[in-house]
Amino acid sequence: MRIPRVHVDQPLGPGREVLLPEQSGEHIARVLRLERGHPLILFNGDGCEYPATLASLAKRAVTAEVTAMRAIERESPLHLTLAQGIARGEKMDWILQKATELGVARIVPIVTERTEVKLDEERAERRVLHWTQVIAGACEQSGRTRLPQLEMPQRLDRWLSALEGDTARLALIPGGDVGARELPPMPHGALLCVGPEGGFSEKDVAMLLQSQFRALRLGPRILRTETAGIAALAALQALQGDM
Repeated sequence: MRIPRVHVDQPLGPGREVLLPEQSGEHIARVLRLERGHPLILFNGDGCEYPATLASLAKRAVTAEVTAMRAIERESPLHLTLAQGIARGEKMDWILQKATELGVARIVPIVTERTEVKLDEERAERRVLHWTQVIAGACEQSGRTRLPQLEMPQRLDRWLSALEGDTARLALIPGGDVGARELPPMPHGALLCVGPEGGFSEKDVAMLLQSQFRALRLGPRILRTETAGIAALAALQALQGDM
């Protein structure tokens, strides 16, 4: 029997009856056609899963009663941050979804010299809200109990100026001087910076190298932005993470 997982952005605990998000409730009631008493698994990002049962199914109000709490640890021991040059439309959604499935811990949408997506403050807030929903859906699917931290979009130079700490710094640059197998152990995790559709400009590359980023190569082929970061995350997880 399939047990749906639902992200609920509110406190959870045994005995508590909670209103499910409208989109999730509609999917459960109209698409899956589940009935009262059907088991669910709820999570709110605190690292626990909360077994629950459907309590009521109204047209726009589906509720569940939490029956238990269990701590679940599915986070990667390799703390990965993806700084992704903002891509257009569904490409960015796909990148965030797959990065979440691969266990990334933090995501920073980056505006580079060749970024084509223009976001004022209002549009940025709306986009981040949408991206958060994409990430939550990926956590539902992949079994994660913690959502990756999603930061507000920011310019590459401003992000670089605020960096500190011993985390390994990697930027995907064709013809880079190091391959994934050649990287030393990364006990403090890694920052992976990926350009948008047009790649990094010469100015971007200069800033990255000046900020102590290593130019990482992924073989002899040029990958699209929606492929490159995901391939690199998977390689890093396979070599130093939990894959």
